[in-house]
Amino acid sequence: MQVKLMPTSEEAAALEATLRTVNRAADHTSATAFATGKTSRNDLQREVYSALKAEFGLSAQAAVRTVKKVVDAYATLRANIKAGNLGPPGTKRRRKAESKPIAFRLDAAQPYDDRILSWQHDAATVSIWTTAGRIKGVRYTGHPDHLKTLREYRKGESDLVHRDGKWFLVAVCEVPEEPRFEPVDWIGVDRGIANLATTSDGTNYQGRRLGRYRRHHARKRAELQAKMTHSAKRRARRRARKEQRHAANQNHKISKEIVAIAQRTGRGIAVEDLGSIRDRVRPRRDQRAMLSSWPFRQLEEHLRYKARRAGVPVIAVDARYTSQRCPRCGHTERANRRTRDHFCCRRCGLAGPADHVAGVNVRNRARSAWVLVNGPVPQRT
Repeated sequence: MQVKLMPTSEEAAALEATLRTVNRAADHTSATAFATGKTSRNDLQREVYSALKAEFGLSAQAAVRTVKKVVDAYATLRANIKAGNLGPPGTKRRRKAESKPIAFRLDAAQPYDDRILSWQHDAATVSIWTTAGRIKGVRYTGHPDHLKTLREYRKGESDLVHRDGKWFLVAVCEVPEEPRFEPVDWIGVDRGIANLATTSDGTNYQGRRLGRYRRHHARKRAELQAKMTHSAKRRARRRARKEQRHAANQNHKISKEIVAIAQRTGRGIAVEDLGSIRDRVRPRRDQRAMLSSWPFRQLEEHLRYKARRAGVPVIAVDARYTSQRCPRCGHTERANRRTRDHFCCRRCGLAGPADHVAGVNVRNRARSAWVLVNGPVPQRT
C-alpha cells in the first residue's frame, strides 16, 4: 500500500539528505561487490559494514538495509541474464550490464524495517530514521480503504520513495486470500486495443478515450524528443509516468467491476492466454508503437489479484481463433470476421459484435477446460 507523506520543509530536507547518503553508500557497496565478486548478504556485509557506519554515518540497521538493497539488485541482474532479458552473451546491452557495478540514483527508493520506521496509525504519523536523527510525527495520508488495509495487514519492509517532488511510503501488506468458490459459470473476457475488454455478457469497456489520450502524449513526447535538451528529457519522463498511471487506473477500474460482477453472480473469470501475442499478430506500421506500449498483461494481473482477494477463480484459455469461430455451430473461418467490429458466420448466419463473440468463445472454452481439470480421475482397470 502506498501512502503520501506530508513532511515540513525541514523534514523534507532531512529525508532528501538521507536518500542521497544511503544511495552513495549503496554505490560504494555495489562497487565492492563488483570488485570482490561477493554478492551474498553475509559476505558483502562483512566487507562494507564498518565503512558504511564510519564513512557515511549510517546507523546499524540502515547499513544492513542498504547492503540488502544492493544484494537484491545483483540477484535481479542475474535473473534477467539467466532469463535472456539482456540478450545472448556478447551483445552490447549484456556487455554493458556485466562490465560495471550497478549504480543507484541519488533519489532511489530506500527500504526501511520496523527498527528504523514505526507507524502510529491512530495519529496517522510515522517515526523515521534519517542521517540527521530520528524524526517523529511525520504526517501521512491516503485513501481510507488503503489506510485500513495498512493498519490491519502491514508486515515487513516499507520503501521511502521520492517522486516528482513528493514523498511516499510503500508498505508491504500480507492480505489473506478468500477461499475460492466453485463457479456456477464463467465470464469470458476478450482483450483488445480498440476495446480494452469485452465480456461474454456484452459489456464493452472501450479504449477510445484512452487511445486518444495516449496518442496525445505520443505527439507531445515526439516534440520533446526533437528538442534534445535536459529539460525536455525530464519532462518526457514525467509525461511517460503520468501516462502509465492513467492506463493503470483504467485497468484497475475495469478489473474491479468485472471481479465484483463475478463475485456477485457466483461465476469465474476466463481470459485469453496472450503469451507471445506480439509474435502472433502483424499490426500495421502505424499500430506498432501502440501495440508495444499497450498494457495487455496488466489488466490480467489486476484481474487475478483482485479475484484472489474475492475468492473468484480465474482460468486462462487458448486464444487461437476466438474471433473467427462461431460459438453456435463451431465453424471457423477468417471470412467470418470481415471487419474488426462485426462477426457473421458464413455457415449458420450468426452475427454480432466481434469482440462479444470472442468473449463468448472464451467463456465456452473455460467451461470445457474447467470440467477437464476438475473432473473425476478415470480409474485404470
